Amino acid sequence: MLKIYRKLTTSTHLFWKMKIKKITKPTFLEEEKLWQTGIDYIIGLDEVGRGAFAGPIVGAGVIFKPNFKYSFLDKVNDSKLVKPKLREELSELIKQHALFYAIETIDISYINRHGIGKANMAAFRKVIKNILRQTKNDLNHFILIDGFHGKYLPGGVSKQKAIIRGDQKSLSIASASIIAKVYRDNLMREAGSEFPNYMFAKNKGYGTLEHRNAIKSNGLTRIHRTAFCHSWYLSG
Repeated sequence: MLKIYRKLTTSTHLFWKMKIKKITKPTFLEEEKLWQTGIDYIIGLDEVGRGAFAGPIVGAGVIFKPNFKYSFLDKVNDSKLVKPKLREELSELIKQHALFYAIETIDISYINRHGIGKANMAAFRKVIKNILRQTKNDLNHFILIDGFHGKYLPGGVSKQKAIIRGDQKSLSIASASIIAKVYRDNLMREAGSEFPNYMFAKNKGYGTLEHRNAIKSNGLTRIHRTAFCHSWYLSG
């Protein structure tokens, strides 16, 4: 009986854990803590395209004014969890109502030369440099970053907080993820017109089965990440 009880308790716990995880949506909880300390410029920072086989990596940053409220925020979430049409609508609303925002890309030549990790950080540095230029380099800022701390960002680690799955917890990070994804998806649709055999408009450069088969049949294009693709090809 005790074993059955423990099994039921564990199952119930896992059920509610999964349910809570499923309905979790980003809020301004992290931002509010910082706003209350007098920090005006809280930058939500995220990237899109890190794991793709082809195309650039795109970083974005968003700053909302303190205690910002607007009904569209109820629909903002991790860009991967938002349907494409709504994502495009939200991207326009975010850019319209943000205090400041920036979108930056790191091209394929940099990625192939330096690797995706360094390219990721380079994208973040470009975003922060762009946003701080808009704020007249005001030092009263703080960075909320999805995942892990960013190397060599202005102010160092003391001016940032890394949040695992931050795009599902912070509205500023989630907003950055949305505008970055919409921007990159549009770039990949354009690439799809130039390289129709690879279906970039559909797979956005990620390593889907159809994309991998296209590489086997047609080879690599100039926008493919050689290290990613060779590693996959050799492991296959």
